[in-house]
Amino acid sequence: MTEARLRTFVTLAETGSVREAARRLYVTESAVSAAVASLARELGVPLVRRAGRGLALTPSGTVYAGYARQVLGLLEQGRAAARGAADPGRGPLRLAAVTTAADQLVPDLLAGFRARWPDVELTLEVGPRREVWGALAAHAADLVLAGRPPAELEATVLATHPNELVVVGSPALAASFSLDTTPWVMREPGSGTGATAEAYLAERDVAPPRLVLGSNGAVIAGAAAGLGVALVSRDAVGARLADGRLTVVDAPGTPLDRPWHAVAGADPTATTRLFVRHLLDAPGWSAP
Repeated sequence: MTEARLRTFVTLAETGSVREAARRLYVTESAVSAAVASLARELGVPLVRRAGRGLALTPSGTVYAGYARQVLGLLEQGRAAARGAADPGRGPLRLAAVTTAADQLVPDLLAGFRARWPDVELTLEVGPRREVWGALAAHAADLVLAGRPPAELEATVLATHPNELVVVGSPALAASFSLDTTPWVMREPGSGTGATAEAYLAERDVAPPRLVLGSNGAVIAGAAAGLGVALVSRDAVGARLADGRLTVVDAPGTPLDRPWHAVAGADPTATTRLFVRHLLDAPGWSAP
């Protein structure tokens, strides 16, 4: 059981295709098939089965793929920790951020960090909360910038930043706002902001019309265009509030306090801590 075989199996699990896995890994299709077959023989159970023109995981394969991802993540994290311990300013750093945090916080943070530590090997993954917390759980990310981490996740909160959620809309729509009937524009299921908006409405037992849009920018633009009201970070709409394109709606129970969290695993690498020290020097961030 080698790292190469594990990586081949995980890639096949993600793609469902020997051809696509071979293309991603720059190996032959026969090499992919041989690697997965060898793993199955070692384990004594089938890992994949035919599904139309592609492949699907067996129940055993699905379970094993989760462990394989964690093993690969731990190996990568171990390499990062070793290199960072030798010289934190030249180590790797794998960041993950939810979309809203990536829009609002990450650009300035990365620009400042790059200026101070240009030799850090920095990567950034942006996705919905489920993906970024999954990356941390699988040891595929060193630091996550998102909302509060799930209770079941083994995590270390290293810094927080205030984040106030407000309901906004165009001035015309805000003037006639009704919690029961005014339409809402919101993010797709899986988005942290979208889940917060849905929970807010459910807590008040109302079901207004909803328009689901695929990005924070689209939600804010839709609200400014009068398509509906939206629950968003005040920081994300500061310019539109200032020029009058949006106004804060006096919705019951708002604003909501939903601070950002910088979260690592149980044993942050030296390079991760270097980034956190930079982050704590930035406006608004503080140690928990």
